[in-house]
Amino acid sequence: MVIDKHPMDDWLRKDRIPHIWCPSCGIGIVATCYIDALRASGIDRDKATVISGIGCTGRIPGYMNLDSFHTTHGRALPFATGIKLANPELNVTILSGDGDLFAIGGNHFIHAARRNIDLTVICVNNFTYGMTGGQVAPTTPMKAISATSPYGNFEHPFNLVHVASAAGAIYVARWTTLHVRRLRNAILEAMTKRGFSFIEVISPCPTSYARSNKLGTGLDIMRFYQQRSVIRHGFDPAKTDITMSSEIIVGKFVDSEKPTFTDNYEEYCKKLKENK
Repeated sequence: MVIDKHPMDDWLRKDRIPHIWCPSCGIGIVATCYIDALRASGIDRDKATVISGIGCTGRIPGYMNLDSFHTTHGRALPFATGIKLANPELNVTILSGDGDLFAIGGNHFIHAARRNIDLTVICVNNFTYGMTGGQVAPTTPMKAISATSPYGNFEHPFNLVHVASAAGAIYVARWTTLHVRRLRNAILEAMTKRGFSFIEVISPCPTSYARSNKLGTGLDIMRFYQQRSVIRHGFDPAKTDITMSSEIIVGKFVDSEKPTFTDNYEEYCKKLKENK
């Protein structure tokens, strides 16, 4: 039996293929999990929007056959906020990297989370600026080698799930690209939950980060994830730091409910009308 059509063909802009990602990069896995979750969600494709900033992960929207926006560096969340507020019926997902979302875009992230804008943020964390030469990023572990830390990084990195939780996200999870089914299910949960949801995906960068730190091939990194990952649902995000030698604590850490920005705005407008 000859199959001449891939099950996800209708969801991809095939004229943009082949993609730019390096062999063994995990971003393609994340893109696949996103498409699979979107298909399973039953969300109308005409009401789904995916947005990114600049970087390797930022290329994902360009391959998606749905409304997508490849925005300026660090500004994915302001664009996404504007889109959601202009049309609250849209399901808005941000797919971008750790450098884009937490370096130049860090201030936008914490305020979108505290406002509880109804967005799903999926951050592919490869611990480096992969597209621009492998420099130190806000997530690069202490002592890790990079293009700008040849003797080892001495800056304390962000713990992304802790930042998201502390800023007010109502759904916070972390998985690796090894945990394909769990990641897909987490994206599905986050996309269908009202409020600001955040998923961190630990992903290999074989060209920059792995090569500089002698972590081996993409398969070696997947083995590393298998050996070092520990699932701890409901664990305190403040205690999930990642170092060069620590275990990688994964799971769903936060799943709560509170009014969204739009809910509060509509309530505010209602009271204004009542007081006139």
